[in-house]
Amino acid sequence: MDLIKKLTGKNPDEYEAVAKSLVDNSDVNLFAKLVKQDDFLFDFVKNNVSNRIKKACNKNNYLNLMNFFEYYSPSYDAMIAEVLYNFGGIELLPAMKEIFVSGDDGKKAYAAKFFSLLEEEYIKELLPALRQSAMSEFEPLSVNSIEVLSNVNDTVFKDEAFQKLNSNDEFEQYDGVKYLVGFKAKDALGEILNVMKKSSLSENIAAEIPYLIPVEELAKTEDGILVLCNIVNAIPEIIPPSAVLDYNLYNIFEDLYANNLTSVSAVLLKLAHDKFAEFTANDEYLFDCDKNTKDEVFAINQLLNKFDSSKLTSLLYDELYDESDFVFFAVDFVDEIAELETMLDSSNPTLVLKILTILKEKGKLTSAHKELALKNLKDDNFKQYIEAV
Repeated sequence: MDLIKKLTGKNPDEYEAVAKSLVDNSDVNLFAKLVKQDDFLFDFVKNNVSNRIKKACNKNNYLNLMNFFEYYSPSYDAMIAEVLYNFGGIELLPAMKEIFVSGDDGKKAYAAKFFSLLEEEYIKELLPALRQSAMSEFEPLSVNSIEVLSNVNDTVFKDEAFQKLNSNDEFEQYDGVKYLVGFKAKDALGEILNVMKKSSLSENIAAEIPYLIPVEELAKTEDGILVLCNIVNAIPEIIPPSAVLDYNLYNIFEDLYANNLTSVSAVLLKLAHDKFAEFTANDEYLFDCDKNTKDEVFAINQLLNKFDSSKLTSLLYDELYDESDFVFFAVDFVDEIAELETMLDSSNPTLVLKILTILKEKGKLTSAHKELALKNLKDDNFKQYIEAV
């Protein structure tokens, strides 16, 4: 039988023997094969394997894990770092520093995970290098470095991340969001939300926020519900369908309808209703998903179908005004042409363009609509877009 199957299987006699051989013999080739399976194994299976390898380590063989640094895996870096620290402690620090300075990105990521277990006094001299690696394009190195900087509350890096939020470059702003989320800077939430509201990368930013603030807390505020609107809108193009489990969306939707039904939560639930109906009607969206994800998506769809759609629609009309953060979502659910026409005098050119597009899709767009829209707009670029609709 394949050694990977034995290592990931349910037979203790088999997986314990393979794990012991893996560590005792420093079997780099087998570890490389294991790492290649990362995308195909469930998280609980990888967690089991991690525990099995950890159990096979002792004071005589633990250093063999350092040979596995040739193949980086976020599934096993925490276990490897913990084993090395538990048996070697700070005596391994010189070797880890050398790896962090001269190794490739994968090796540096392993070393950074080891540093995350140390107190600030042992890694002070590495802080400048860690700040630099925190901005690495190799995400595991960035994530692990930020974890170290967060553990020691490095205000230099935190301040630099905050400064990125004020950049004119939206991608740099997004980097700032990711850095602050990784840093666990909860005091940055307000500024992150402000960036999200104005950015064309709003869905990407929204996907990061639940790693800073639990979804259950977000659902208690209007800004948090706006985050959820962007998250739902981003599935599956930006956020994978499996996020329905990560974000606990079934319970969130159920609680909002039962206990906190407002104009903004109605927008979210209408948006979710249409999105999940689309998921369940097209196999392509769930083709690569595991059974748990598929079951959850269908369960959410059934839940949303139980909600009173007309009641939700009547509530969301309260968000049909320029200053509403939800207006761009709410307007999609407006059927009355007269209601859409009244919004063409908006001073928001992007909203006006969207309304004209909706009218066109309904086959109701007229030259009078365009003329009304053009009256309040001064930007020639938007005028060109409107005339082209």
